[in-house]
Amino acid sequence: MKYITFAIPCFNSEAYMEKAVKSILPGGEDVEILIVNDGSTDGTEEIGKRLEEQYPGIVKLINKENGGHGDAVNTGLSYARGKYFKVVDSDDWVDEESLMKVLEVVKGFVEAESQVDMIVANYVYEKVDMEHKKVVHYRNVLPQNQIFRWDDIGSFHLDQYILMHSVIYRTEMLKLCQLRLPKHTFYVDNIYVYYPLPHVRTLYYMDVDFYRYFIGREDQSVNEKVMISRVDQQIFVTRTMIGMYELRMVQSKKLRKYMINYLAIMMTVSSILCIRSKKKENLEKKKELWKYLKQKDYKIYFKIRHGILGQTMNLPGRSGRKVSSMAYSVARRIIGFN
Repeated sequence: MKYITFAIPCFNSEAYMEKAVKSILPGGEDVEILIVNDGSTDGTEEIGKRLEEQYPGIVKLINKENGGHGDAVNTGLSYARGKYFKVVDSDDWVDEESLMKVLEVVKGFVEAESQVDMIVANYVYEKVDMEHKKVVHYRNVLPQNQIFRWDDIGSFHLDQYILMHSVIYRTEMLKLCQLRLPKHTFYVDNIYVYYPLPHVRTLYYMDVDFYRYFIGREDQSVNEKVMISRVDQQIFVTRTMIGMYELRMVQSKKLRKYMINYLAIMMTVSSILCIRSKKKENLEKKKELWKYLKQKDYKIYFKIRHGILGQTMNLPGRSGRKVSSMAYSVARRIIGFN
């Protein structure tokens, strides 16, 4: 039996993908590692073949035409045989000691026939040249080492939202909720985390520093210059998330609040990228995005627009945009996300 399927989307990842794979190998026969080669033109396929031959029954290479990160995740999910599903980006890795603890917990769920939909663990910003690594934990928000529901959660700080790095989903739940990420689109990891939330009935939090999130490559999608150049894709993902649900229909008040706050962060990121681009057409796109939210759900718009983030991103005039940009720079240094 495979307890966890690890999908590793790879596009021209020859320089670092092997580290990601080998960090998971201590899980042995209990894990399935899917190397999803998304139309790479470098040595990714050859490395994948070698690892598949070295670790038969554990590592599987899946070759596909290029469709982007989200499409590679879709492909990995379609092949997944593990009871749980985890995405590991090809330039990231997992902690061995934490991996063994997570596997032990998953085995317990399977033996007890407990259908826990989402496991949450900590992640670490492995930022280049940073001596003290920032750990994002949830011990002040989520009950530890017990099965719980959305109504049992506390309040999240701005720098500790649940990201793709911190979640492990029950595979069957993901398939039943028909998760499909858009092709050729960056930043779909937000959809990956956000869309399944109303389908998650039970959760489990482990206070272990499991996922290691590497930050430092100049071509990385979270590099600010790269994000500004792809602002249209950021806006597309934000609009997609706005259109997903009538949030007033989400039964758990705490989950509804969390999802509204998540949208507020997405609106903030999209807005600040438009502001920092200093392009007139992007400032117009920012206005259109806020207009779209207002038309979709005025109550949600009002909450976000008049919250701290919404107010900061909508200060009038050039001086207001300068203040918004400064606030973002301060927040970025504190949180350390790019």
